[in-house]
Amino acid sequence: MLLARIIDLYSFIVVAAVILSWTGVNRRNPIVAIVNGLTEPVLERIRNWLPPMGGLDLSPMVLLIALQVLRGLVNG
Repeated sequence: MLLARIIDLYSFIVVAAVILSWTGVNRRNPIVAIVNGLTEPVLERIRNWLPPMGGLDLSPMVLLIALQVLRGLVNG
């Protein structure tokens, strides 16, 4: 199903954003800019909803779990 593939692709992009954040790649890099542009609006909303965790950003994990739940509902 197309929607399941889109969810999988977006999940991959979220994982890529996490990995890129660990590597310290220049944010002006076009690939990094695209990945951040696709993920940051959603992650920022989740960060605003989550309580502070002492500098630990759990928003990507919350997003990935939500995407997997959504994928399960789509395949359902």
